[in-house]
Amino acid sequence: MILSDKRILEEIEKGTIIIEPFKPESLGTNSYDVHLGKYLATYTDRILDAKTHNKIEHFEIPKDGYVLHPGTLYLGVTLEYTETHAHIPFLEGKSSTGRLGIDIHATAGKGDVGFCNTWTLEISCAQPVRIYAGMPIGQLIYFVVEGDIETMYNAKENAKYNNKTTKPVESMMWKNKF
Repeated sequence: MILSDKRILEEIEKGTIIIEPFKPESLGTNSYDVHLGKYLATYTDRILDAKTHNKIEHFEIPKDGYVLHPGTLYLGVTLEYTETHAHIPFLEGKSSTGRLGIDIHATAGKGDVGFCNTWTLEISCAQPVRIYAGMPIGQLIYFVVEGDIETMYNAKENAKYNNKTTKPVESMMWKNKF
């Protein structure tokens, strides 16, 4: 089951969902709109290697926006820092974002219970499009968890994305053993 707006507010009041900054106007009927932070990043190498720590370069989105181009993977970040202690958060693109030809994630739309951070976005586009820091970029949907949780994400020793950040984070696939 997906949490309604009233349930999201109840969970925020209880402290099981934290959204900073929280803006009441961003609360939808059953979701919360998140916004694009001011930083983007791109990989420094054109060919990426799953067994290698692929480096990225961060840059700030100018006030007059930044034009995304097809064929490049951009890493973005949500303006909002979130914590989810009793639900499964899913990040989806907004229809308005999709209608501009922007995808905000390739595969990483689901968070884990205990995820406490900003969300790194895997942004791609169908045609050149100008984006702006602070624009609505996606929406968080919260699902009820069935059963007890043995280990929260923020308590896992091998969790790769636990360091609090305001900038996009590159893939940590290279930390896996394969």
